[in-house]
Amino acid sequence: MNCEQTGSIIAISISKNKGEKKQNIPFACLKENFGIVGDAHSGDWHRQISLLAQESINKIIEKGLQVKPGDFAENITTEWINLKDLLIGTKIQIGENILLEVTQIGKVCHSHCAIYYAVGDCVMPKEGIFAKVLQGGEIKTGDKISVL
Repeated sequence: MNCEQTGSIIAISISKNKGEKKQNIPFACLKENFGIVGDAHSGDWHRQISLLAQESINKIIEKGLQVKPGDFAENITTEWINLKDLLIGTKIQIGENILLEVTQIGKVCHSHCAIYYAVGDCVMPKEGIFAKVLQGGEIKTGDKISVL
């Protein structure tokens, strides 16, 4: 019996500055112990990559707000993986060779974002996850992503 969760990457997003929506890009280079090359949040720390499920974004869409992948400042938007229930230390594989390790579930939202003020809720602090890059490489929209 295979209990592995498998889904796909539906968007990859980066920004030059922290605290802003990220722009979608078709592919990105993940560097070991760094994150996505060209993203403001990469570096030598535990939150190198952020992930959010499209299913979480859909909760905000259902409340009437028009949002899309990257609007929550997540780097990787997934589908078909229950990210919010993963445990710290869980390994995530992208494609054949890329390996991430979950380092944080959710985050403290010190100052509410525009999404929170528009609908009274935001999913990234509760359902987004953060990871560090254990093994890098190139990722692209549509890549398979699996929880190991």
